[in-house]
Parts: sequence; structure tokens; C-alpha cells
Amino acid sequence: MSSVVLTGLGKVYGDGTRAVTDLNLEIRDGEFLVLVGPSGCGKTTALRMIAGLEEVSEGTIEIGDRVVNEVPSRDRDVAMVFQSYALYPHLNVFDNIAFGLSLRKLPKKEIERRVREVAGILELQDHLRRKPRHLSGGQRQRVAMGRAIVREPQAFLMDEPLSNLDAKLRVQMRAQIARIQRDLGVTTVYVTHDQTEAMTLGDRVAVLKRGILQQVGPPQELYDRPVNLFVAGFIGSPGMNVLGATLEVGDDERYRVRFCSQSLDLPDSVLRERPALRRYAGRPVVLGIRPEDMEDAEIVGAEQGATLRSSAELVEAMGSDVLVHFPVDTKPVTTDGVRELVSDGGVVDPGPLGAAGGTVLVGRFSPRTRVFEGQSIEVRVDTARLHFFDPETGSSIWHE
Repeated sequence: MSSVVLTGLGKVYGDGTRAVTDLNLEIRDGEFLVLVGPSGCGKTTALRMIAGLEEVSEGTIEIGDRVVNEVPSRDRDVAMVFQSYALYPHLNVFDNIAFGLSLRKLPKKEIERRVREVAGILELQDHLRRKPRHLSGGQRQRVAMGRAIVREPQAFLMDEPLSNLDAKLRVQMRAQIARIQRDLGVTTVYVTHDQTEAMTLGDRVAVLKRGILQQVGPPQELYDRPVNLFVAGFIGSPGMNVLGATLEVGDDERYRVRFCSQSLDLPDSVLRERPALRRYAGRPVVLGIRPEDMEDAEIVGAEQGATLRSSAELVEAMGSDVLVHFPVDTKPVTTDGVRELVSDGGVVDPGPLGAAGGTVLVGRFSPRTRVFEGQSIEVRVDTARLHFFDPETGSSIWHE
């Protein structure tokens, strides 16, 4: 196994389209790194450059201790798993898995040993003589993974391998991929559009936007401390609620964030964690509230300075929780980053009230709530977990 290091990596196509810009990443030996972002953000292009399927325009790619920019794909000792499975329909499962080993002219006994070992790992022992057309989608994906694993490469490269599976199978395969990677300890670069996959699979997650790396770190770090509005909106499901607000300081020297007729008091812990926030007193900010940081005040109790009043426009019972959509009378945030996230499903669409100057928020309530559509509601907000962003740059407000 080996590390994969990208230094100043860039890709410009012949028509001048720039897909990747100055990408710097070090994927450590044995690490599972996920590249995630909206469609067209450059994540698959970056993966294909690592694989040698796209020429590098700028920068270098190192696999192990060698630069591979000019090394043909077949000689890079990486194995790629595609979205489309890319199985040979005329070959059975055994021969599909063994195909790469046969090309390398390995002894038949060695091929037999490796294929059966991999089939055991992937629970394909009973399907080795079947053709791909007789397999389910999940089984076909396991065969594609088996073909990669059996080569014992320095790194796995996976390009949205689960996107053709139904929701239940995706969950099952996520768990299987995580287990296999952990057991084998192979360096893995995994591309996905699905941030749930990214959060559950990756040791670290790298978020791309328009070919530029926005943030890389452990999944929880991206969730708790996003560097900008784009990352904050992309990580989390449902996406973060964002709205325009003003930071105020009262006569009692208490800070609060106000949006039109409503306000939320800020606990001292917020200012300790975000000392730069003091510079925004009396100025506009972008306020971020995650759905899971709001709850029905009827259940947890109202707290002065930490509740919003509204009415439920839409109530979606999900079983384990209830998503409640409700409007507040403040203008929606309409930066380019937010528009891109809305179009990609990354943040909550302000909805029809946006045109009237309001914003629709989504709260993730306990299944014990009895809120119904049209009902007046009081929403308790965990004000210690509010997020704040500069309205001009979109950067998260943390330290000076």
C-alpha cells in the first residue's frame, strides 16, 4: 500500500474549460479519502487523473515514492471501480474477477487462490460460475470490487460505485465497502455526489466546488466547523438553514442575532468560540441553523431568548423524526454559493416566500411532536450551535 500525493494538480481541457485548479491533497497510506461536491465540481476528473485516464495539465501526482504523470494507466498499480460496473458480459464471475491476473500471466494456482479468497471476502462463493446478467445490482458491484481487490494494488479508486443501486442496497454496500477497506487497509480515493456516503465512509472528506478544494478534514470537523457557507450547506441532510440577520448588542451588553421581528440571544460560549464575531456588532451576518438544532418547544420547553414563533407549513413524518417546514420574516440569502447549493439540493430552498421577503426553515423534530400543518408553533433553538458567516465572503466567522 502507498500514499497518494497531489501537488498543484490542475486540468484544463482543449476548449479552455478548467475542471480542476491547484488541488493539493495527501491521501495517507491506508486512508479512506472521499472527494465530494456538486455535479461538475471536478471530483471525477481528479480521480481520472490519478488513474491515468486523463492527462494532467498542471502539477504532479505521486503514488508511493514515484511521480506518475507520464506513467501509463496500466503501470500505475491502481485499481478503479466504476459506476457502471464495467463487467464483461460473456465471462462468468470467476473469469471477470481473474481477468487482470490472467493478463499478467500469473500461474493458474495463484489465480485460483486469489479469486477464491476474494470471493470469500465478498460473499460471492456461490456465484462464481454465473454470468453478470444473472446477478443483482449489488452482486455485480461486488464482482467489480473483487476484480479490483484481487490485483492487490497500491490504491483503490472508486467513482460513484453505488449510484446505480437502490437505497437499501446502497446502505448495505456502504457498510461492506467500509468493512473491506478497513480489513485490507488499502489506500482508497472514493468519489461521490452523496454527502451521506461521504460522511459515513471517509476517514477524511474533501469538498470541491468548481474544481477548487474548499475544505478537507474528518467528517465531524466539516459538520461542526465548516470553513465557509458552501461547505456548511453541502454537509448535512437536510441541509443547513441559512438566513440574513443582524448582530446586535443590547444595553445589558448581551449579544443577540436579529432577523426582522424575531431574535435569538447568544450564550457566552458562542463568543468564546467565535471571538471575531464581536467585530460584527451592528452589522449584517449570515446565520446558519442546522435542522437538528431545532425542536418543538412543547417537548423540550421554551427558553427566553432561544425560541422562534411561526406556523407549520409542511410536516413530513419520517418515522425516526419529523421534518417541520416553517417561515420566518427575513430575506433569504441569495449568494452564488447558496444558489449553487439550492440547485444541487445542498441547502433548503427558501421557497415561494423568498419572493415575498421571507425564508422557509426546516426543523428536525422528535417523533413525539404533535405539530400539524397550519398550526402555530414555538421552536426551541440550540443557540450554542448557531453558525455565522460573513455575508460578502461567505467565510465562517471564527477567530480574528
